Amino acid sequence: MAILPTINGPADLRKLPVSALPELAAEVRKAICDQCMKSGGHLAPNLGVVELTIALHRTFDFGHDRMLWDVGHQCYTHKLLTGRQNLLSRLRQRDGMAGFPEPRESGYDLFSVGHAGTAISTAVGMARGDTLAGQGWSPDNDNGRRVVSLIGDASIVNGVAMEGLNAAGTLKRQFLTILNDNGMSIAKPQGAMAGTFDRMRLSHGYAEFKKRAKEFAKHLPGGKGLADLYHRMGEMSKAAVSEDAWFEHFGMVAVGPIDGHDFPTLLEFLNEAKHFDRPMVLHVKTVKGKGFSFTENDPSATHSPGPFSLPDDIESEGCRIELKKSARSFTGAVGEAMAEMMARDEKVVVCTAAMPDGTGVSKVMPKFPDRTFDTGICESHAMDMMAGMAKSGWKPFFAVYSTFVQRAFDQAFQEVSLQGLAVRLLLDRAGLVGGDGAVHHGFCDISLLATLPKAAIMAAMDEASLKAAMEFMRTYDTGLSSLRYPRDAVSPMFADKACPAFELGKARALLTHETPDAAVLGFGVMAIEAMDAVKQLDGEYRVNVYDARFAKPVDADLLRDLISRGIPVLTVEDHSIRGGFGSCVLEACADLGLDTRLVTRLALPDHWIYQGERREQLIESGLDAASIARAIRTAVAAAPSAPRTAAARTTVPASR
Repeated sequence: MAILPTINGPADLRKLPVSALPELAAEVRKAICDQCMKSGGHLAPNLGVVELTIALHRTFDFGHDRMLWDVGHQCYTHKLLTGRQNLLSRLRQRDGMAGFPEPRESGYDLFSVGHAGTAISTAVGMARGDTLAGQGWSPDNDNGRRVVSLIGDASIVNGVAMEGLNAAGTLKRQFLTILNDNGMSIAKPQGAMAGTFDRMRLSHGYAEFKKRAKEFAKHLPGGKGLADLYHRMGEMSKAAVSEDAWFEHFGMVAVGPIDGHDFPTLLEFLNEAKHFDRPMVLHVKTVKGKGFSFTENDPSATHSPGPFSLPDDIESEGCRIELKKSARSFTGAVGEAMAEMMARDEKVVVCTAAMPDGTGVSKVMPKFPDRTFDTGICESHAMDMMAGMAKSGWKPFFAVYSTFVQRAFDQAFQEVSLQGLAVRLLLDRAGLVGGDGAVHHGFCDISLLATLPKAAIMAAMDEASLKAAMEFMRTYDTGLSSLRYPRDAVSPMFADKACPAFELGKARALLTHETPDAAVLGFGVMAIEAMDAVKQLDGEYRVNVYDARFAKPVDADLLRDLISRGIPVLTVEDHSIRGGFGSCVLEACADLGLDTRLVTRLALPDHWIYQGERREQLIESGLDAASIARAIRTAVAAAPSAPRTAAARTTVPASR
């Protein structure tokens, strides 16, 4: 009889004998893999933490205790154990299981989290809050809440994680941080800390542990408690408490590494840590993709694949999963364009922050190893490093997800823009991102970056415009520049048309009439959506369509021409209605003394868009072709005779 279907919550898990846990782990892995084959999802990260998650829920009561996930893409097992098995078949769909922790799904998820480095700091906050309320666990309050945070080896080097550790070491209570060390981020981990963890995995055997831990414990704050812990540990021979352990410098007891796939070891150590009344780091060694040869052998490719199938000889060495074929992506186009550019210009360098595959940088790494850099999950550092390279005469590109560039805005302000340096940002996953949902939507890059003097803010509508924009960026030395594009396929609509070069602050006409009834300025791929909207109107109105290209500076000459003739202008963008391209157009019109009442803005509404298909999200936001066509009808009908008001019309559909 299958075990997993009988687990309706952690209480059922705690009734199982330990001998049944390996079978449960195998069933969990199969369920996750079977679903990811159908829908895609974060496969390898979840396979690596199955035993660890089972052991955590068996040891702690996270209906009462606190569990904080870092990044969160390794939470599938956690969800299956907390009453959400019925949601798995609709993974990352609107009415199904979110791919990240999601409080609207379950009280077991405390934060909706998809960015790295946050778990320790939020856990410190909850630990302090519970202590202030008299609800924190201590030896004198056994009914109090315990706090556990789980962070990966790649995330621990994030600046926020370091700040969290610095604060965690000052706590005078139970506080467990689990370092999930799988030797991987999304790709191979970067930096000196990766080497440190490698050395820690190979050192500190049992004899050394026994010899050094007892003496070292006497010299640390709370040394008596540590000595007691040492005695309680007994024969747990895989652990090490080391005087040169990195975490000790933060005032935390460091234990490990231990085997993250061995249930007896995990349960014994977690039970000991559960009763330890000082901050502790438990270093757990896991294998990313554990359980299947095709995931263990290629954890990068199986980190977050789309739907896939398994070839018949999948167990043979070197065999890979077969992804379902998809159209050419913007990410792939960026990788090829970057390789061509670097071959032409030896001053071009590029970096990524732990996303070489997701940004296309992996395509240039083998060709230009000395001019490509992966900083790990350290966006702030990456931005500053690129500023340093710009200062020393190079032409740096930083390929980063739109949702992550906000983590480096201070550096974009202080070390890039304020210095007048030319750092070039390639913003992948801009706009709506589909199944990853709100934690990854790229909805505020324009509003942030447009505040920077002399910044050039662009968007690509297709592959040809993407390459033309990148070429413009290569020679734009006046200040910061950025180019946004979605996680989507490139449109072939204008593939047979010559793409003019980018000129600062100039739009490209895609469809024009001498006396149009309306004009649509599409920013990036929204220009393609606007063309489809005009097709749906089927000659009902004469509509000019422009690829706006620049949000800063906008095409002032075009706006002056259109609005001075009384032509309604619609701006369309997959960015927040607050501070986006449309807002830039309104500001330009106001500066030029133009009638802003003729401007209608279509953009992401001022509320969170939940997970689902990107097309579904566009419809909800009123940014699909049919919605744009309706907005054109409304704008044209209102323009000649509608009562004039001081404010521009803004079209933002209600959530459906």
